[in-house]
Amino acid sequence: MTHTVHIIGGGLAGSEAAWQLANRGVRVRLSEMRGAGLPDGGGRSPAHQGDGLAELVCSNSFRSDDDTANAVGLLHYEMRACNSLMMRAAHEAQVPAGSALAVDRDVFSAHVERALSEHPNVEVVRERIDTLPALGLTIVATGPLTAAGLAASIGAATGADSLAFFDAIAPIVYRDSIDMDICWIQSRWDKKTEASNEDGDYINCPMTRDQYLAFREGLLDGEKTEFKQWEADTPYFEGCMPVEVMAARGEDTLRFGPMKPVGLDNPRDATPEFPQGRWPYAVVQLRQDNKLGTLWNMVGFQTKLKHAAQVALFRTIPGLANAEFARLGGLHRNTFLNSPILLDRQLRLKTAPHVRFAGQITGCEGYVESSAVGMLAGMMTAAELAGEHWESPPRTTAMGALLSHITGDAEASSYQPMNVNFGLFPMPDDKVRKKDRKRAYTDRAKRDLSAWLGNMQVSEPA
Repeated sequence: MTHTVHIIGGGLAGSEAAWQLANRGVRVRLSEMRGAGLPDGGGRSPAHQGDGLAELVCSNSFRSDDDTANAVGLLHYEMRACNSLMMRAAHEAQVPAGSALAVDRDVFSAHVERALSEHPNVEVVRERIDTLPALGLTIVATGPLTAAGLAASIGAATGADSLAFFDAIAPIVYRDSIDMDICWIQSRWDKKTEASNEDGDYINCPMTRDQYLAFREGLLDGEKTEFKQWEADTPYFEGCMPVEVMAARGEDTLRFGPMKPVGLDNPRDATPEFPQGRWPYAVVQLRQDNKLGTLWNMVGFQTKLKHAAQVALFRTIPGLANAEFARLGGLHRNTFLNSPILLDRQLRLKTAPHVRFAGQITGCEGYVESSAVGMLAGMMTAAELAGEHWESPPRTTAMGALLSHITGDAEASSYQPMNVNFGLFPMPDDKVRKKDRKRAYTDRAKRDLSAWLGNMQVSEPA
């Protein structure tokens, strides 16, 4: 078969991209290194157990399937409307899990493998690709454990020194769950830039000495995740040292690091002697994480605490008692691009626009999100080949919000993998009550998706 598009990686993103292209009459070569029988034993990543396409290695759940009150359930809805192979396979392999979409992993993978292997426009080749192709339309969908050779080639093309490191991720909090009767907005020493908010750049959560000492003990005593054997020799990324590692270095290490209080005057402690307030003993700072201002990152709080321990401990921080988290912290070996800088709005590498990236390597997190970005990459490539104008899905949809986050809405300096969540969407009408907000997001998204599908004619018959 003479192919028109080369897809590297047969996980969920690569498989979905191949399906979308093939159904539009485009011939695809899908390269998957698992099952290649390589003499150096390099045909399978440390996380994979089998050789099937679209193997689920971490969980058998696609999370919530509720498309009326949940962002990932809305993403399911949108992908089904676009004839997603992953959603078809999930339906075929579904097992009881309440409102969650959970699947039999073997049945799921077998369905994807069969659909692509039998498609006349798809050639599945078991081979490892070690360098980015210099010519020809290519979609790279190799995931967070990209093989060393290809990772080095990507690094050379993007100017990155290394794409493999322990990615210690800080939690992200929804802005409207922060108690601003306790916290206040201010930049340290009131220093501002052109990009600053009116009052400053940070939300500050003040701590007394007793609160700080109790919080530090919680960091030291909290239950932590353990490294997998194949992660053990991968170093921390120096800019993302876990907060509990810093806490273990001494009682005051955090107070002279991410929890430094100097230059921050708490206005609620103002007295005649100190009319602008006074310095707290320690401060937890949150920095705006997206342009919409709906998500705020806990500065310097990269952590390997288990999720339940994070929620319990971080809600003891003054002002965060009712915090809702768009993402909790984590620590794992990861390979991903700084996509807001490196990719254009159509997921093309700016320095080599014949190459698109899709899936988790772009900085989306999760099976569903990875599949959705693969689907979009396939649609974009098909439109490019047909000479058609490509219009991205509206930012009010789950697909559009995720794509906007990856390709420009996120802060490049602090870009980290992200699941789809309503914090990535533009806010609905201010008149919508908070308890009705999730339904407002989903109703608006469905209306806008319908109009987009009609204008773009991207939906395929089931």
